[in-house]
Amino acid sequence: MEFDRIAHYFPELNEIQLSQLEQLKPLYEEWNAQINVISRKDIDNFYERHVLHSLGIAKVMKFKPGTHILDVGTGGGFPGIPLAIMFPKCKFHLVDSIGKKIKVVNEVATSLGLKNVTATHQRAEQVKDKYDFVVSRAVTRLDPFIGWIKTKIKSQNKNELPNGILYLKGGDLTEELSEVRKKHKSYSLPSYFEEEFFENKKVVQVVI
Repeated sequence: MEFDRIAHYFPELNEIQLSQLEQLKPLYEEWNAQINVISRKDIDNFYERHVLHSLGIAKVMKFKPGTHILDVGTGGGFPGIPLAIMFPKCKFHLVDSIGKKIKVVNEVATSLGLKNVTATHQRAEQVKDKYDFVVSRAVTRLDPFIGWIKTKIKSQNKNELPNGILYLKGGDLTEELSEVRKKHKSYSLPSYFEEEFFENKKVVQVVI
């Protein structure tokens, strides 16, 4: 997928944001040569499988300025880095249990001049702060994930959607969502993106 598809789906992006997004692929190619954070196949389809997929959350939720977001199991920085570019007036905290991945996240954020990103090498359970939203890309089944982060959510809502989780997941989620006792809703990404990759991809919103 060509980079210009990003601008097609998000015409509100300004020149600085587009420049930052365009710098992502060469930065990740450079880091991937040293530390394997993205599979070779996914690097070839970088903007579709990582950037656009991450920004699926931005189609569901336009975070208001001042919103605090925690990205759990961020890996190389997804969905946190693309979302931080998209919402420069929000604060993002990216965590992962693998230190070398957090090193890449910090280096990428520094290279792009992202002042609204902090990244730490820790597990979700170790995070002490509270956030408006937790985002993630399919790090585990939703029910145990809720257990990890349910105490990390602020009680005061300030966005259109109530505080909670925005979770990127694919496949048939019928059984998995039947385990979730919290109020939840699924948004199908083919409603926003026409690429075949998104055919069975969803953003699952869980209210905490």
